[in-house]
Amino acid sequence: MEGSDVVHASALGQHIVIVNSVKAAIELFEKRSDKYSDRPFLAMDGVAFSRRIHAAWGQMAEVSQNVPAAFPPRYVAKLPSHSNEKHSPITSGPAVQSSRISGAPQNASKILFFCHKLTKYSVRLAGAVIMATLYGYEVQSNDDHFIAISEKAMQKLSDSVFPGAAAVNTFPILRYLPSWMPGAGFQQFAAESRKLTKEMREVPFEFVKQNMRDGMDSKSIVAKLLEANSPNDEAAIQEVAAAAYGAGADTSGSALASFFLAMAVHPDIQKKAQTEIDTVIGTHRLPGFEDRPSLPYIEALYREVMRWKPVGSLGVAHATTEDDIYDGYFIPKGTTVISNIWAMTRDESIYSEPERFDPDRFFTADGKLNNDDTILAFGFGRRICVGRHLADATIWGTIVSVLSTFNIAKAKDDAGNEIDIDPRYSDGMISHPEPFACSITPRSEVAKSLVQDTTETYDL
Repeated sequence: MEGSDVVHASALGQHIVIVNSVKAAIELFEKRSDKYSDRPFLAMDGVAFSRRIHAAWGQMAEVSQNVPAAFPPRYVAKLPSHSNEKHSPITSGPAVQSSRISGAPQNASKILFFCHKLTKYSVRLAGAVIMATLYGYEVQSNDDHFIAISEKAMQKLSDSVFPGAAAVNTFPILRYLPSWMPGAGFQQFAAESRKLTKEMREVPFEFVKQNMRDGMDSKSIVAKLLEANSPNDEAAIQEVAAAAYGAGADTSGSALASFFLAMAVHPDIQKKAQTEIDTVIGTHRLPGFEDRPSLPYIEALYREVMRWKPVGSLGVAHATTEDDIYDGYFIPKGTTVISNIWAMTRDESIYSEPERFDPDRFFTADGKLNNDDTILAFGFGRRICVGRHLADATIWGTIVSVLSTFNIAKAKDDAGNEIDIDPRYSDGMISHPEPFACSITPRSEVAKSLVQDTTETYDL
């Protein structure tokens, strides 16, 4: 496919197409979504995650059978567009903003206590906000059981692309090997994965149900869904909630770690953002979601965080349900189609000097925000990230809350010299900055008081 914005490769009869431009992604995943909305069949997923988290990673037949039944016509326009804006309250922006995501400022303030382990705890911060929103659960400690379960389950999902898993996906008959046979170590991995993903779905869900029985929860998104639907729909609600958490926590944590890194390295940009907050809101209160339209530079900074270091270099794989032709090239049924998010965010025809962190790139010549508000990391079409509104609210809410109350800078050594930050990132399905040190201090006594007024005791 020389000269095209898609690249084809094949091995052992499996076809893979890499989509390198936003234009091609929109054409295939959105305009031709009826052909490009499936997921590849991965035998290892069936072994390790017997009941997959359908809304995010399941194949179309699984999703149609297991997810949409929970939502009446007012939430779902038609099948199989299960991940569009009408999917459910879990994927609607207004529902997220009216939920307990308002706890973002309180949770953001806790990051002061663990800035020395920022990359790790950014994920836990994001998880805490999302757990409060979805399940009404307030994380109380660094080693919280619910957060630990979810982290381990999502790590297993990420690890399911390890070499042994690749062999099972290529030769599905290997999944029938007994665990004691040489080369069948993946069976132990699979058993652990099934246990963890089962807990991830069921434990927080049961927490909500118990709270509802005790008359203690009517605000969480899951509680609202349970109240609005019949008991027959509980399994689908459980699936969508687990998918929203799984899709949101790790990606949001990665983005927040990138935000802290960028602010430590670019104090001028940080100062410009803080000046906007102080001018529009003042210093007497924390920002809220109602302030978002009045903070264009914060919006541009958020977009740039998501573009500069996308949480995943590649999108979650799609698969074709029938033969197709794109740009003169034949794409057979069953082809795995993957969006190259990294290439899209480095397209110099759209983003000049793409490696430079520059929120101003999202403004027009007359100082208005441009229309480039698509977060590419959330994906495209019917399989767009089911937890994107949770992730969006979590990341934006944390960014604006932290900037309003804290200064972020490079850490200093014992001699008072700044410690350089090496902006290296990990490899994997979700990319994170390598551990780095920074300094996080309250901007003023007033800011410190705001933090203290909104922060409950947090056992670290």
